[in-house]
Amino acid sequence: MAGNTFGKVFRVTTWGESHGPALGAVIDGCPPGMELDLTDIQKDLDRRRPGKGGGESPRKEPDQVDILSGIFEGLTTGTPISLIIYNKDARSKAYDHLQNVFRPGHGDLTYLEKYGIRDHRGGGRASARETVARVAAGAVARKILAENDIAVTAYTIAMGEVSTTKRNMAEIAQNRLCCPDLEAAAEMEKLIEKIKKSGDSLGGIVEVKASGCPAGLGEPVFEKLDGALAQALMSIGAVKGVEIGSGFAAAGLLGSENNDALTPQGYRTNNAGGILAGISNGDDIVARVAVKPIPSIGLEQDTLNLDREPVKIKVGGRHDISAIPRIVPVCEAMVCLTLADHLLRQKTIED
Repeated sequence: MAGNTFGKVFRVTTWGESHGPALGAVIDGCPPGMELDLTDIQKDLDRRRPGKGGGESPRKEPDQVDILSGIFEGLTTGTPISLIIYNKDARSKAYDHLQNVFRPGHGDLTYLEKYGIRDHRGGGRASARETVARVAAGAVARKILAENDIAVTAYTIAMGEVSTTKRNMAEIAQNRLCCPDLEAAAEMEKLIEKIKKSGDSLGGIVEVKASGCPAGLGEPVFEKLDGALAQALMSIGAVKGVEIGSGFAAAGLLGSENNDALTPQGYRTNNAGGILAGISNGDDIVARVAVKPIPSIGLEQDTLNLDREPVKIKVGGRHDISAIPRIVPVCEAMVCLTLADHLLRQKTIED
């Protein structure tokens, strides 16, 4: 396996590089007869695209998607859906000075070790630009979930030293950081400006919730739903940790505290995060991801050149201060892809 295809029944193969002519996705396994048009996909791409200011990369990409196949008269045909997004504002010459050095925190060295060749222009396929194809494919998966009354929402609960325990879901759309707490969002914005002036970058935590998911999704032992979600979310380049439900906090709880009591009305609590024994239990599925700071920073760092000689480097270029908030729709996309795949798997059993 080359590692560019995701899913078993709802299968997605993404392709393209940060500074190539285009990026895209091929989706196989989408059920026929589903209404789908460009606006369904474009609204998620607009949330992810760069160039909107506020500490985000100034790279101006319209990220307009075209559907090349798999749609006839506004309906999916059941055949592969091919999506393409052209790069319009790649400035490859800005990376010429990085051709012979490895950027700290990036995959420059590991890609070279694996393939014997690397694309130094923005990191090639290792760039966060790659996630545009995931979001496009995830929008198609979201349509499948919506037809089954499943909704996926991600939001920021921490950035650097600022965090919140509030979940005012109506406030997510009222700030660009997608934070369910407007006061915390304001503090996060102040922190972004501070870090931007210093030349450094920020990490944070994104929470993802899937509501309306039926019980029974997930496979036993090696194809557990929580394992699939963790793998999907960890496949995002900036994600360095995933937890489901109470997650790491469960290690400090007693069994009597962590167990979700069963009542005639349902589970009393949701420490399980909507998944038990690797199978969805009908509660909200809740996951959190730890997002590392953007490795491209304006501060001088120690690194090596191609001859493995120590050198100093200032990356420069057009980069985000944090992967948040643009990573929020990416997290949603990966959860949508996972749930759509497992939903369609389950339908093959029920049918």
